[in-house]
Amino acid sequence: MKIATLLFIAFVSISSYGFTQTVTIGTQTWMTKNLDVATFRNGDVIPQAKTDEEWQAAGENKSPAWCYYDNDPKNGTKYGKLYNWYAVNDARGLALTGYHIPTDKEWTVLSTFIGGEEFAGEKMKSSIGWNDAGNGNNSSGFSGLPGGCRNDYGVFNNVGNSGFWWSASEYDESFAWYRGLNSYDSNLGLFSKDYGSSVRCVKD
Repeated sequence: MKIATLLFIAFVSISSYGFTQTVTIGTQTWMTKNLDVATFRNGDVIPQAKTDEEWQAAGENKSPAWCYYDNDPKNGTKYGKLYNWYAVNDARGLALTGYHIPTDKEWTVLSTFIGGEEFAGEKMKSSIGWNDAGNGNNSSGFSGLPGGCRNDYGVFNNVGNSGFWWSASEYDESFAWYRGLNSYDSNLGLFSKDYGSSVRCVKD
């Protein structure tokens, strides 16, 4: 369910905290890769949904789950994991220590700093990896890749054409806000909490 249009550079610096590469955009420090963890911050295992039935059951039970796109670990190496929003919102903490899942407001801070939603897509997208001449210039350093998503029925779609990232902000009992990049534009919108989307973390 798409609602509006998104997202952003003036000062960018790239550094590493341990093994985590980050980019500073304005006052915010973002990870430059999608999250790829299988445990919560406290060490509890996040269930992997390997089948459509397991994915649907997690959504129906409002339980956290993750998967690889097409259930292929090779996609995980490139795009990270896809998480439902129940994993994002779990009190045990999905983000690494010192980081958190950005709120919708924090995504807006990013987009405003980089010059507004009209210019966001080209500046956020990686310079390689997008279909249909959709590569960006990555001048923001965000390095967004088209990792696709998984819908509430377990169907995978849009890899190569779109990337979607959860926010920590819910819209109502059933939907939460995301930010998206497509081959030709960028957007903000609402996904069912049962959907699987990529996650980026921002430093506390």
